[in-house]
Amino acid sequence: MSETLQNPHNAAILERLPLLGVPDAWLVAGCLFQTVWNLHTGHAPEARIKDYDLFYFDADDLSAEGEAAVQARAEALFADLPTTVEAKNQARVHLWYEEWFGYPYTALTSARDGIGRFLVPCTCVGLQPGIDGPVLHAPYGLAELYAGILRPNPACPHLPLFEAKALSYQQRWPWLRMHTLEPATPCSDQQKR
Repeated sequence: MSETLQNPHNAAILERLPLLGVPDAWLVAGCLFQTVWNLHTGHAPEARIKDYDLFYFDADDLSAEGEAAVQARAEALFADLPTTVEAKNQARVHLWYEEWFGYPYTALTSARDGIGRFLVPCTCVGLQPGIDGPVLHAPYGLAELYAGILRPNPACPHLPLFEAKALSYQQRWPWLRMHTLEPATPCSDQQKR
């Protein structure tokens, strides 16, 4: 997934991520897979990306106020970038998910656990700074990301939400294909470089 760093915002955020000072921090989702899809389509790497999501896992502070404080630090840290950066504590998702989306959501155990629960498996990707370069977490692998295959995630089987998300992606990248009857299965090698 080295091409995700062709998006200069991804590269800058990943480089500064340790300065945010939160545990188990990852750059995740749209800014990564949408960069790949943009390059596949011949668009600028950062085209049509509405925000840049950061996941972290802090089980010691499940408060909305704590998450808001991290969000404020993220906004200050990335203020010079022409992007919206959103930081979410994965340790507290189960506290608001059902009220927001209408489906129950069991508590997560790590930020990587949260990455694995996106509605569309090919979008379950995250990067974290590492000693020898970025560390990739892609629990369903990358083949479907590059092939443009959208299917429901058995770890988050909320089909109406999946269909809305997949249709939204297809509107922006028409070459993507939806497969609603074939759920993805996790890869055995969950962390790759």
